[in-house]
Amino acid sequence: MSDRSPVSPIHRLRNYRPRKRNRPRYKGPSFNRIIPNLMTMLGLCAGLTSMRFGLEGRFGAAAVAITVAAAIDGLDGRLARLLKATSRFGAEFDSLSDFLCFGVAPSFVMYLWSLKRGGAYGYAPCVVFAVCMALRLARFNASLDGAPRPAYAYNFFTGVPAPAGAGLALFPLFLGLEAKSLGWDWLVDVAEFPLLCALVLIGTALLLVSTLPVWSFKNFKVRSEYVLPLLLGACGYAAVLIADPWAALAAAGLIYLGMLPFSVRSFHRLSKEAEAPRDDLDTARRGSA
Repeated sequence: MSDRSPVSPIHRLRNYRPRKRNRPRYKGPSFNRIIPNLMTMLGLCAGLTSMRFGLEGRFGAAAVAITVAAAIDGLDGRLARLLKATSRFGAEFDSLSDFLCFGVAPSFVMYLWSLKRGGAYGYAPCVVFAVCMALRLARFNASLDGAPRPAYAYNFFTGVPAPAGAGLALFPLFLGLEAKSLGWDWLVDVAEFPLLCALVLIGTALLLVSTLPVWSFKNFKVRSEYVLPLLLGACGYAAVLIADPWAALAAAGLIYLGMLPFSVRSFHRLSKEAEAPRDDLDTARRGSA
């Protein structure tokens, strides 16, 4: 008979140590790095959907889809920088999505809404707008690998950015939808006039490929005394956007156009301030010599 006392089941459970299982490791990016690309894909789908709505004659829904694509475009880049998920693939994918959502879709919708009545001449402004959008995006991509610029220049775009260009191109559509909701038939006829839409598309195309310095609002600083009025103004605009979206979007286009001269003046002021110490230093060196 053995002298060992029997081991109780509870003691066995206490001494039981499960073996560590090696978890399989998969190669590839983490999910956080895929989120910005997923958002870009959703924006691309919104742009494609706007073209479908335009073919169905649902121009209000088409305008909303392009606006949603613009909102997504404003978020995916910031989200990529926040998650440290920036990549060359994401930049190229974002540019291709921007070309379709803000270059092809707005001109396509405007052609179906108004310009098709102009025949071949009505199609020409759509081609000009799409080509200028492609040139603007290509110039932006080329600037990423270019020589470093002064610090103040990173607060400005060269030319009107793609989402803002799409909003300006859709201004006659916003105006016509608002006039239709108010029952102003004369304003609807003016907004749907092909010549007006052609001038808006061509003018916006020139702004896209221009060298105008335009605020990017990425590192835009607001004085402390202006924070509260800015918040109240944004809240008021959001209320108007919910209550009367077409009037709010049309007003946003006019406000953006009115902002461009102030943006150019701000760029030139910062440029002079950055060059002033260098000029003073050169003058002092010449005087000492």
